[in-house]
Amino acid sequence: MILAFNKPYGVLCQFTDRSTPPRPTLAGFGLPPGVYAAGRLDHDSEGLLLLTDDGALAHRLTDPRHKQPKTYWVQVEGDPAEDQVAALARGVALNDGPTLPAQARRIDPPPLWPRDPPVRFRKTVPDGWLEITIGEGRNRQVRRMTAAVGLPTLRLVRVAIGPYRLGELAPGQWRHCD
Repeated sequence: MILAFNKPYGVLCQFTDRSTPPRPTLAGFGLPPGVYAAGRLDHDSEGLLLLTDDGALAHRLTDPRHKQPKTYWVQVEGDPAEDQVAALARGVALNDGPTLPAQARRIDPPPLWPRDPPVRFRKTVPDGWLEITIGEGRNRQVRRMTAAVGLPTLRLVRVAIGPYRLGELAPGQWRHCD
């Protein structure tokens, strides 16, 4: 079984949290018993999270050797210039080594739900949107990539993992994929 879940901002990709005070987890969304996240999405990121009850399938979905591309819509601080987008596409140098080339392009602001809390708006600092597809899955990779080219990430929404798409799922909703 594979489930697509639209992970809201601020929710952890696990079912328990031992911190004080406890933070929101997957346990609060009525997911079927026995499923677990196939991969991760940071608490401050939103969008598509796949869950499964099949360990072998989870491995195929998350192991970099299987190269499941992951697509993100990224709101960045600044107006992305062509050379910045081209640098993302070529791959950028991070402190843990260069990234593989990515697909990167400017996009119009996508039709997304409001984020809670909202992204901070500043009249004097423009923002823009990118669509970035990567085949790796390093810790906070997309955020570090955009920062490396001078475009700090304001909002990060994963919209696809391989053939699986977020589609019309609202934050906190899930559906069966198989």
